[in-house]
Amino acid sequence: RARALLQQLPPQDCDERYCPDLAEEERRQLRAFSARRRQEALGQGLACPVPGPCHGCPCRKCGRRLNKGDPGISASRLGDQFWHPSCFSCHFCHQQLVDLIYFQQDGRIYCGRHHAELFRPRCASCDQLIFMEECIEAEGRRWHLEHFCCLECDEPLRGQRYVMRSGRPCCRGCFESLFAEPCQACGDPIGADSEEVTHQGLHWHARAACFCCSLCRKPLRGQPLACRRGRLFCSDTCGRGQDASSTASDSSDSAFASAPSPDS
Repeated sequence: RARALLQQLPPQDCDERYCPDLAEEERRQLRAFSARRRQEALGQGLACPVPGPCHGCPCRKCGRRLNKGDPGISASRLGDQFWHPSCFSCHFCHQQLVDLIYFQQDGRIYCGRHHAELFRPRCASCDQLIFMEECIEAEGRRWHLEHFCCLECDEPLRGQRYVMRSGRPCCRGCFESLFAEPCQACGDPIGADSEEVTHQGLHWHARAACFCCSLCRKPLRGQPLACRRGRLFCSDTCGRGQDASSTASDSSDSAFASAPSPDS
């Protein structure tokens, strides 16, 4: 319950004590923003049996009838209407509103988090609203300028090349040392600046020297291919030829067995 409350009503959205690093101008804007929301949008749903005069009225969300005596929720800021308790939820995330606290905007109800995000972007790193004139936007999310850093080494990435990893930015050095996949052909890591081809969970550099037939070395980018035991072939003929050469040579057998399979 506490986690749900913190998710739906972030304290940093309305209390500057939870935002110690804000500049004075940002604090002023947060105070004004919070006061305006409380005055114009904040309400508390009233849980009560549906009164007689409202017998048969539709639930504001699902449209099903609410009969006299049924449990219902009314929201004074939205007029003389009722919701089923399970229907009294945020328009954006659909979570039921903890303690029946809601914010309204344009006739819809929201939890505190998503109501605030109608007006201010939220930093993907610190989870605070952004009141600065500038911020960084990447992959559909936003960050304070000073919070756009590598997820591993905390190196600032403003104006730098980066790779997104699990929704967070990663510098090229950390990505290539920790997360880059090895090329199935040459064994070298496939760097952030390299084109990559994947097939059956395996990875290759997209260059012709790596992504090519294991027997005749024909480049396979954009071409039909077959993958057998982690090796690429341009045709069944080359695949059978590789099998024949493998059975004829102990060294070939060893090399073939050492190639990782798609299941390894």
